[in-house]
Amino acid sequence: MPVEIPVNMWAILACGVMSLALGFLWFGPLFGKKYMQYLGVTEEDTKRFMADPKSRMRMNMNYGLTFIIALITAFVLQHVIVFGDAYTRMSGISGGLQGAAWSWLGFYVPSIAGGVFWENKKWGWFTLVAGYYLVQLLLMGVILSLWV
Repeated sequence: MPVEIPVNMWAILACGVMSLALGFLWFGPLFGKKYMQYLGVTEEDTKRFMADPKSRMRMNMNYGLTFIIALITAFVLQHVIVFGDAYTRMSGISGGLQGAAWSWLGFYVPSIAGGVFWENKKWGWFTLVAGYYLVQLLLMGVILSLWV
C-alpha cells in the first residue's frame, strides 16, 4: 500500500526564498570578502563583471537556477524528514534538524570536500561553503517541520 508523502508547497517556496536571502547575506555582508579572497577575485574583477551586461544577465540566470535548486533541495529534505519520522519517530523541529544535519554530513560535506581534494580549494573555503549549506539545511529543516 503506497504511502503519500505530505508536501507543503508554501513551505518549500519559503525555503527557496530563505535560501536566496541567506546566500545574499552569507556571501555578501557576512563573509563575501573572505569568499572572494578564497576564489582569488578582486573588487576590480567584480566591478568589471558588473559593468558587463552579458555577465549581469548570466548572474541573474544563475540566481534563478539557484532558486530552483533550493526548491528541489527543500522538496527532497521534506521526504527525508518524513522518512526519518517513520524510522525514528522523531518529528517536529528535532526531526527537521536531524534530517537536515544527517543530509548535510552524508551528502554535502563529502561533495564540498572534493573541492579541497581535487580543485586546490583551501580548507577555509570548505568551512565557509559547508557552513552555508549547514545553516541553509537546518533552517529548511525548521521551516519544513513547523509548516506542516
